[in-house]
Amino acid sequence: MKRIVTIQDVSCFGKCSSTVALPLISAMGVETAVIPTAVLSTHTGGFTGYTFRDLTADIPQIAAHWKTLQLHFDGIYTGYLGSREQVQIMADFFDAFRSEDTVIVVDPVMGDAGSMYAGFTPDFAVEMRKLCGKADVIAPNMTEVSLLLGIPYAEQCPLETVKTYLKQLTEIGCPIAVITGIRNGDQHGAIAYDSTTGSYYAAYREHVPEPMHGTGDIFASVLSGALVRGASIEQALSIAVNFTADTIQATLPDLRTLPREEAPWYGVEFEACIGNLVDYVKEIHS
Repeated sequence: MKRIVTIQDVSCFGKCSSTVALPLISAMGVETAVIPTAVLSTHTGGFTGYTFRDLTADIPQIAAHWKTLQLHFDGIYTGYLGSREQVQIMADFFDAFRSEDTVIVVDPVMGDAGSMYAGFTPDFAVEMRKLCGKADVIAPNMTEVSLLLGIPYAEQCPLETVKTYLKQLTEIGCPIAVITGIRNGDQHGAIAYDSTTGSYYAAYREHVPEPMHGTGDIFASVLSGALVRGASIEQALSIAVNFTADTIQATLPDLRTLPREEAPWYGVEFEACIGNLVDYVKEIHS
């Protein structure tokens, strides 16, 4: 069985980061190890009064123990990293655990809707850019593209501009770049560029106007799981876009009809769609 490690925070309630990565990648038939970068009582989107415990000091100790066990990972997938120090630790982790067949996916979580997340500075983006250069695949949204490339943010761009950005992202050092949150008329999806072949790939589903928490984490998790299972970037992109859209569609009825205290405003109902994910995985190599 293939094995991946995901490194990101644990939000104890709220369906994001590790609490979506672990069940989804496991459902894809990939053994999933976890290194938590922090533990929060809830995620930070819409909740107040949440608790936060930083685990930066624990990460090198976990890695050191794993080295004594001679663990091998077919995939390494990083999500939310809370500080420059954590990003630097991840660079060392890549060097320590990367082998010839390891797929490294970096979701350079830094911001959304044109703004950097609270607590981050431009120096953080510089460190994240370096980490992206050590990855095989990166998957930023348009806000993160602007931070990585040092360009003005634009919510939507012409397709040719997106293609230019994708090429520029691979020039950082990663062979494959994916940009998420791309609108195409009444559709929404992602575009990938493989610099080793010069090929572009796109996948879209119907656009939904309601913002939903955790969908970026779902996309990156499924993309990572599919790649570790041996999918091409074209297949992995399609699976990730379609499954993410499935979870959004499954959530809409409750989100639109239930009162807030009962509605899943804090995250999508991905659990109802895990059967879909299993079916998508069966299509890899078929």
